[in-house]
Amino acid sequence: MRLFGRSLVVAALAASLLGLASCSSTVSIPPAPDANNPLCADVSVRLPKVVDGMQRRWTDAQATGAWGDPTTVILACGVMPPGPTTLECVTIEGVDWIIDPSDEPNYRFTTYGRTPAVEVFLTYDPATTSSAEVLRAFTSAVSGLPVDGQCTARGGDDS
Repeated sequence: MRLFGRSLVVAALAASLLGLASCSSTVSIPPAPDANNPLCADVSVRLPKVVDGMQRRWTDAQATGAWGDPTTVILACGVMPPGPTTLECVTIEGVDWIIDPSDEPNYRFTTYGRTPAVEVFLTYDPATTSSAEVLRAFTSAVSGLPVDGQCTARGGDDS
């Protein structure tokens, strides 16, 4: 279900291109529907400064984060928690993530079994970016969210 994903990626990529033209370091990202959830504030204060070698950039929306220049990783807390799916699910250090590769080379990773849910968008380049390292970087920020389910079929376990 794509209630939020594609528009977020398009907006962030457009903002990244505009940022290059205007030398701005702020990434414009629309907030997720439940971004004002107090648990998203807890996630936001725990976001890392560096993700897979990429520095964090300022964003203009609550409960969001962006890394890389140009923007390679985008995080949004407060998205609709996903229901059952046939998409691959992996566990990275105790956090379940659903992988949506439908917009390759852009991937959408959504926490599964945590409310509020968190989405991470990655413009993937296997020569420079590790999806496992990107998700691992968010473990401490996301692991504090309440667990209300888990993946029953996993594509892998990278604990």
